[in-house]
Amino acid sequence: MRVPVQVDASPAPFTFDPATTALVVIDMQRDFCEPGGFGETLGNDVSLLRSVIPPLQQVLATARELGMTVIHTREGHVPDLSDCPPAKLNRGNPSLRIGDPGPKGRILVRGEYGHDIVDELAPARGELVIDKPGKGSFHGTTFGAELEARNIRSLVVTGVTTEVCVHTTVREANDRGYECLVLSDCTGSYFPEFHRVALEMVAAQGGIFGWVAPSTALFDALVKESAA
Repeated sequence: MRVPVQVDASPAPFTFDPATTALVVIDMQRDFCEPGGFGETLGNDVSLLRSVIPPLQQVLATARELGMTVIHTREGHVPDLSDCPPAKLNRGNPSLRIGDPGPKGRILVRGEYGHDIVDELAPARGELVIDKPGKGSFHGTTFGAELEARNIRSLVVTGVTTEVCVHTTVREANDRGYECLVLSDCTGSYFPEFHRVALEMVAAQGGIFGWVAPSTALFDALVKESAA
């Protein structure tokens, strides 16, 4: 495949080299996406996040076929919760808090069944999994060092939720000089309006944080490039 690849995106075409681009799959975990997890304890309808899975499966398969770098993240904490500040632990009024026993094990605790990624998007052998204690992928992790080690310059960002962990990661990446394409149908929120506005914020003012496109635009660009 010749490079660069150009994707029809908002606010302008997004150009990237697959060899220096990582597909980032953010927090597609059972605790967020399945009944009985942390998302549901907060009163959310977790089925709203499940629409992300089918298009993301296709993107993931394509990235693997192209040999692109794939990085998964998981939000969660060590068993003694020493990396979970009170400001996070005590926020809101969920029926279960972080660390409490739930249907899928202790809520958002590393190593528990609920903390892991849903079966449909399970990491392949050799794909990097970053465990993070916060919303963003850079804070308290080796994410930045891993990107540098792999000579990554651009990110195709997917996952949940759009306005929280996805947005925080894109903002952090933008400050560090990475070009980010957010796939609109491969990101999701418990609140559809938050999802819409969060995507608009990314592409506003000429792409203040990055670019936004549906996964079909990415597929079209890759097919066109492979046929050229």
